[in-house]
Amino acid sequence: MPLATIRYSSDPIGKQCEMHVIWPNGKGPFPVVYQLHGLSDDAGAWLRWTSIERYATARGLMVVLLDGERFFYTDLGVPGMAYEQHILHAVDFVDRTFPTRAVRAQRGIGGLSMGGYGAMKIGLKHPDRFASIAAHSGAYDVAGFRARNPQLAALLPTVKAGDDVYKLAARPGAKPAIRFDCGSSDFLIEDSRRLHALLARKGIAHVYEEHPGDHNWAYWDQHVQAALDFHCAAFARRRKA
Repeated sequence: MPLATIRYSSDPIGKQCEMHVIWPNGKGPFPVVYQLHGLSDDAGAWLRWTSIERYATARGLMVVLLDGERFFYTDLGVPGMAYEQHILHAVDFVDRTFPTRAVRAQRGIGGLSMGGYGAMKIGLKHPDRFASIAAHSGAYDVAGFRARNPQLAALLPTVKAGDDVYKLAARPGAKPAIRFDCGSSDFLIEDSRRLHALLARKGIAHVYEEHPGDHNWAYWDQHVQAALDFHCAAFARRRKA
């Protein structure tokens, strides 16, 4: 299974960036999952700390590992700081460059912690772009997380209403397939429980699971396998529709 490290120019953030692309042997086209990292990581973290390459190989998936720096995958309203658009720009770049199934029905997004928030937010804001969302240990309450972390307050001066996961989840309209999980000892578990309760109250279909574990790579390496299975099932349903 090929693995490529790509250096490319991202117009929304005005700089050279790096992504890692795993894709199956053969001609394709292939369904693709975009995977986002956490606050202290980079595009290579999923490769270093999990067996995601092996898991993708077993499922015939293309997986793209993107770098969002430390800005919560958010457009900050100043030139060169559009990190949500940076992710969408990367999707378009990958569709032009690799043998993807370049349609919403065969495209998913996932991530952990800050990247769990990013995946949930971007997937809910752009249901025309993604068929599925699968997040782990998400930092969904960004305003609360920011209030507890002075360093983050400096990086992320405001949290716009349009970037509030809870408001996005409550918004009427079609949504991607949604799956998220969290470790029972994770310091962010209340963020996930709140999102689960909201979705349940609104009657919005989703899968939510809690498992033994903490906010660490041992947990994410184990549970990303179920996340990839969830994406595959969502893609299969849409191929049959």
